[in-house]
Amino acid sequence: RERSTAKEAATKYDRQVDRLIVEEIKKRFPRHSLLTEESGFLQGDPEWLWIVDSLDGTGNFAHFNPFFAVCLALMHQDELLLGAVYAPAIDEFYFAAKGKGAYLNGVRIRVSNVSDLNQSYILYCEGGEKDRRKTGELLHKVYPQVTDIRKLGSAGLETAWVAVGKREAYFTTKIEPWDVAPGVLLVQEAGGKVTDFQGNPWKPQTGDLLFSNKKLHEKMLHLLSSR
Repeated sequence: RERSTAKEAATKYDRQVDRLIVEEIKKRFPRHSLLTEESGFLQGDPEWLWIVDSLDGTGNFAHFNPFFAVCLALMHQDELLLGAVYAPAIDEFYFAAKGKGAYLNGVRIRVSNVSDLNQSYILYCEGGEKDRRKTGELLHKVYPQVTDIRKLGSAGLETAWVAVGKREAYFTTKIEPWDVAPGVLLVQEAGGKVTDFQGNPWKPQTGDLLFSNKKLHEKMLHLLSSR
């Protein structure tokens, strides 16, 4: 019961923060569309879309793990313009603007320079994939080839840590757009690469994704797409 109570409390805060963010965006950009984890799709001008996750890492938040974040992205005509990931408990604010770079607490960031899989640290989360056999198969392909695989419990931070060079790559399955949209731009603006497991560019409908420092991308794709 304690676990469910903690999760319920976290969900309450999730909804409160979602409501605040939606209200502020509507105040400033009343005609824009919004897509949020809590509110769903709010129809507006189809050319402008805000993608919001008010509390990414709800389970972490509920159990006093500091790896949780607010994720926010802005798209115009299917192109990401802005991305932000804010992790208040560890004082990390990541921000990226199309063509203007990626930043952590105001300082320009770049992906890592590691090009050897055997020396790489990889992040992973199963996203919405419920079939543990499938996730186990993916891990079995990747784990023997890398230094280690780790999981933070917040997709927003996992993408941001690739952008800042703390980790070489992050792969996920059946992920929702609000979990990763800002991270797509962060990683790209930090010099990295983001595709699906077949090497296609990210779209909001894409669920299986690889974020990398670019140097390891093809090697990781080979592992993830092999049967």
